[in-house]
Amino acid sequence: MCGKLDCYLQSFAALRTDKNRKRWTGATCCRAPHKPFLLLSILDLIASGSITRNFIEPSFGLAETFAGYWSRVMPIGTSGSVSYPFYHLSTSGFWHLAEQTDSPHERGRTVSSVKRLRELYLGARVDDDLYPLLVMESSREKLRRILITTYFALEIQPSLFEQTIINRGSSQYCDDLLHVAEPLVFYKTPLKPATETKRKIRDQGFRKAIVKLYEHRCALCGIRMLTPEGHTIVEAAHIVPWSESQNDKPQNGMALCRLCHWSFDEGLMSVGREYEVLVSPAVRQDNNFPGHMETLSGRGIFKPQGSYYWPNQKNLDVHRDKIYRK
Repeated sequence: MCGKLDCYLQSFAALRTDKNRKRWTGATCCRAPHKPFLLLSILDLIASGSITRNFIEPSFGLAETFAGYWSRVMPIGTSGSVSYPFYHLSTSGFWHLAEQTDSPHERGRTVSSVKRLRELYLGARVDDDLYPLLVMESSREKLRRILITTYFALEIQPSLFEQTIINRGSSQYCDDLLHVAEPLVFYKTPLKPATETKRKIRDQGFRKAIVKLYEHRCALCGIRMLTPEGHTIVEAAHIVPWSESQNDKPQNGMALCRLCHWSFDEGLMSVGREYEVLVSPAVRQDNNFPGHMETLSGRGIFKPQGSYYWPNQKNLDVHRDKIYRK
């Protein structure tokens, strides 16, 4: 096993990457970071139990994790698609693509979007000798370290190791939130004292749980939009603010689009005792043009499938009494 690990450590350290110094900065050692980001994302998903067999699909979760690494290192305003490394990693020798049977792909042509990638490929598997090394924590962490230390500048490396901790911790925190036994008692995070890393774990874990429960749909307006690159229109909103309740339990959260989130926090929208949308009379004041918002008034909100996870009316009471503008 040690000999095989050494072989794959060498393979991970010798990935074919674009070395255009005009395009890539010293932060990524003047090399394209796509393949290292993809492999780091796969390691995180295996560690969190999201990948449980030797087959990696171009899933939303993979794209979202990849986007998290990208935003951690790359300049604001830039974007990278997981489709590029997913396809081109086949040059490594240990990455094997599985084609869609009805959409054969002419190799060598560019696959520029996740949508196109999914049209052409079911996914990929790694060498049978490599997969057990990815599953085993000790070898997985050695492979992770070689990726970070080979392809990223020394000053960037701590940030990437922290992102790894956040990805794994937030997945565990999400699972914990979704499996709390008591339906009405506040769930308070054990992550104290609150360091910045632990705060990010809590924030991202809460977000993952809420977005998953609401299936990327805004509870108030019903809009659902997500991109293959791992971006969703909804955010995770606390009903009673965390600063007051320290309550991340799903019954204290809703998935809201940015407009509804802002309106909810400003007291311009709320949820009634029958789980209907409440729209404040204040939206029509001061020459406002609320547009479609008024059409939502009285309509039932979109809720998770299980009633156990519906917003708690005690939490909504607090919002209606203290924040909603009647």
